[in-house]
Amino acid sequence: MTGPLSDLLIIDLSRVLAGPYATMVLADLGARVIKVERPDGGDDARAYGPFMGGHSAYFASINRGKQSIALDLKAPADRAVFEALLGKADVLVDNYRPGVMARLGYGWDALHARFPRLIHAATSGFGHTGPDAQKAAYDMVVQAMGGIMSVTGWPGGPPVRVGTSIGDITAGLFTVIGILSAVHDRTTTGVGQFVDVAMLDGQIAILENAIARYAATGESPGPLGARHPSITPFAAYQCADAPIVIAAGNDQLFVALCRALALPGDDPRFASNDARSRNADALADVLESVLQTRSVADWLPVLESAGVPCGPLNNIGQALANRQVQARNMVVQTALPDGTPLIAAGNPVKLSAHADPATRAPAPALDGDRAAILKELGL
Repeated sequence: MTGPLSDLLIIDLSRVLAGPYATMVLADLGARVIKVERPDGGDDARAYGPFMGGHSAYFASINRGKQSIALDLKAPADRAVFEALLGKADVLVDNYRPGVMARLGYGWDALHARFPRLIHAATSGFGHTGPDAQKAAYDMVVQAMGGIMSVTGWPGGPPVRVGTSIGDITAGLFTVIGILSAVHDRTTTGVGQFVDVAMLDGQIAILENAIARYAATGESPGPLGARHPSITPFAAYQCADAPIVIAAGNDQLFVALCRALALPGDDPRFASNDARSRNADALADVLESVLQTRSVADWLPVLESAGVPCGPLNNIGQALANRQVQARNMVVQTALPDGTPLIAAGNPVKLSAHADPATRAPAPALDGDRAAILKELGL
């Protein structure tokens, strides 16, 4: 891959998801990423399913286009290789618990003294400061602690995890932002810095209107199913065959929706967004009394021609096959380490000065790039 970050070398000590997701984004933007993995099995995600031909499709989808070298950071010879890599690197990424890198002799103070231009990005469950810094965390732990699960699901129902690993992915994206900010800062200062990203912090950062509602009312919001808490109609509504999502985010769009459905627009219960939100259940009954007379396929062109934001409730296969998703190159071809083809999500950042190829290099075999890396380092 070439791209705007083609001049950056990333040394990636991270494993599973938050860190590898961050370095995947950097790789998609052109950075060279060398995974430094444990000799005894490598990244934990290599053992996570689903499997294709004995290889983890999970690992391959997140680690495409990277290189791999296996190093034991407690062995002197391997430490020498690692330090040679650090001497060439722009960024070191890890997602160890705080203190692990220091015990290995690679804490921030030691690194900064030896490699002053190096940026060290550390992604962890709770960050490197605060009373819970040493606690272990996985995605679901921070989803629960950060309040995301409390506003997900249906009223009165059991706790529901967000359907993707939003704790890890959010932290990974904030790690990318932190790294790029530090790289930009280095153009002025000439020195690197420590980037500290916590998964829990990321969950708080994306609570958006839930925090505003709590601040305004003093009460913690709860789950509302598919409905938006502050905008109505903004939910999934049942048609004759399946749900359709309608998002009429202002009064003009609501008027357009009423016209498209041949509904009277003068009901005082629905005269403003605030009124509609207070009467959301009644409005849903009115809308569905009409929507259930026809299928989603029938209603979509009617609503779209009226300018009402709407869409079908796609499953994963339907989402990947969507013509807009395909046109935007959001399904790319990569491969397992043995060359078996694999599809994966593309890069949503489209840049006018750089190509967005339809293929990505495969994920590396464990230690698969050792010979080339050692030769490059002159070892």
